[in-house]
Amino acid sequence: MSEVLTEVDGKIGRIRLNRPKAIHALNKAMCSAMIAALLEWRSDPAVEAVIIDHMEGRGFCAGGDVRMLAESGSADGADARAFFHEEYRLNHLLFTYAKPVIAFMDGITMGGGVGISQPAKYRVATENTRFAMPETAIGLFPDVGGGWYLSRLPGRVGQFLALTGARLDGAECHYLGLATHYLPHTSLDEVKARIAEHPDRIEGILGQASVKAPPARIADNLIAINKGFASDRLEDILDALDKDPSPWAQTELATLRTKSPQACKVSLRLLAEGAKMQDFADEMRMEYAVAAHVVQRPDFAEGVHAVLIHKHNSPQWNPATPEGVTDHMIDTIFAPMPDGEEWTPL
Repeated sequence: MSEVLTEVDGKIGRIRLNRPKAIHALNKAMCSAMIAALLEWRSDPAVEAVIIDHMEGRGFCAGGDVRMLAESGSADGADARAFFHEEYRLNHLLFTYAKPVIAFMDGITMGGGVGISQPAKYRVATENTRFAMPETAIGLFPDVGGGWYLSRLPGRVGQFLALTGARLDGAECHYLGLATHYLPHTSLDEVKARIAEHPDRIEGILGQASVKAPPARIADNLIAINKGFASDRLEDILDALDKDPSPWAQTELATLRTKSPQACKVSLRLLAEGAKMQDFADEMRMEYAVAAHVVQRPDFAEGVHAVLIHKHNSPQWNPATPEGVTDHMIDTIFAPMPDGEEWTPL
């Protein structure tokens, strides 16, 4: 059975992720299959819109194939670079797609799942949505456009999400604008069928099916987030949280102490640079260079083994402290790729 199912249903193209045992995590072949379908439908007048969702299982998309990335990064990194190149082409294609795309973020939506849902014009959250960019826990960073999307969230919420990997529910996604609509899970099949019949009425169909989202818990913490995560320097953030005796600040401080200091500094730089980007292709070019460098550094293999393979959750980061991660080290990670090796859009 194919890991991505693509079909034309009525007047829409449908992309359904179908790798349930891996919570539909993306591999290179899945990205290539999605690109092929999107390119075919782009010039097909019979296809007026595209729906992206998943087959059975508890998640929309849990991310990318990080085990493969870690194995490749520990060797020559070629397979990892090939995956990122293809995945970011998919992200950019969706971002620039002329026909409306509707992504149903029903269930776990993390990493790569964020990359294929956030470019969509319509992003549907439900009571099952669990949204996160948890990459700093494995020595990576919020890629797939994370530098663009997170840096455009209100206040310092993006920096908070990037560093801590905090999970948001559907109501919080709707509150922050990461989702455009909040629908009950039980209404999704009917909504998709109606959109397939009337893609000219997507706005009305989603609006009609929307329900009032529960209160967004993160709203209560916005002032604390903006204060604690105000700086683009990791040391300043740790210091600000350390001086705040509130249970919230102490919890977040404890969380940050478990993350890769290198990954946290990379993430802060990424959001600072991403906020200034005018073109999403430039964002992808930057993220590709960063990803190509980061997967070959020790923290990534260490994080994947500690968190995902051996699951002892006690990675030995190198450098072990924020102070050990020098500006020069971060500059090296952000260095452009050599001529002929840089990322290019389709």
